Amino acid sequence: MNLNQLKYVMAVHEHRHFGRAAEHCDVTQATLSAMIKKLEEELGLVLFDRDKQPTVITEAGLQVVKIAKDMLAKQQELLDLSKNTSTNLKGTFKLGIIPTVANALLPLILPSLLEQHPELELTIAEITTEEIIHRLKEDRIDLGILATPLEEEELEENILYYETMMVYGVSDPKKKFIAPKDVQDEKVWLLEEGNCFRNQSMTICDIQEKSNYPNKLHFEGSSFDTLLNLSDHFGGITLVPELYYNLMSESKQERTRMFKAPYPVREISAVYYRPFAKKNSIDLLSEHIKKLITPRLISTTLPKKDLSIIGI
Repeated sequence: MNLNQLKYVMAVHEHRHFGRAAEHCDVTQATLSAMIKKLEEELGLVLFDRDKQPTVITEAGLQVVKIAKDMLAKQQELLDLSKNTSTNLKGTFKLGIIPTVANALLPLILPSLLEQHPELELTIAEITTEEIIHRLKEDRIDLGILATPLEEEELEENILYYETMMVYGVSDPKKKFIAPKDVQDEKVWLLEEGNCFRNQSMTICDIQEKSNYPNKLHFEGSSFDTLLNLSDHFGGITLVPELYYNLMSESKQERTRMFKAPYPVREISAVYYRPFAKKNSIDLLSEHIKKLITPRLISTTLPKKDLSIIGI
């Protein structure tokens, strides 16, 4: 038995297809199949039902996958020992990030991150909160950046920053701050269902699942740009996070207001799976983000007692 065989088993379980698993592992399908067959013979177990398409793992196979995941995590810990005292990020690092954070955060952190850590090979996927959690547990990514707190006992959370939630679509120049009750009866443009920012917006505005749109229009948005443009054209308001506000044009910033205290904020964290193998790299990346982002946020100048963290 060797670790490559365990990697092949996990790949087939993930892809549910021997050919795609072989491509993922960068070996021929014949090699992968032969190595798994040899492992099955050594263990005296059948790990996959090869007669079904897509390939189905057996109960014994699930037990092997569970053990293999722990063994491969320990292997990664050993490989990372040489990096644990380093102040440089190096090697391959897989990151998942939700879209409502990625659009403003990545342009701020990537240039200096790649310049300061030339030995780092970074793979980034812009995916949903649900998919980040799934991939963390499947060991397909090393870290997720998303809104927290989560109700996931197996996941660890490093809080990166708090950013204030802001209201766009305010036309009255004399109105400097907004109270949540001020927008309860407004038409509110929201992101698509399932998006955690949508849930946070509804919580702040205390609105229910109902149509806020013009007659015969049903809309599910996926970007802040679209929501702002719809607000401009049809009226109504939408909510944006502080980092995105910093990217907006001056004319749009003039139509944006902060809420009154207590200030609603969303908590953004680096989330990783326990047990973990790349703790040092996770801590280094977290500190890099904090150092760059903290000075850019209004929330860092506000009293902690005046911040109200909005759940997801």
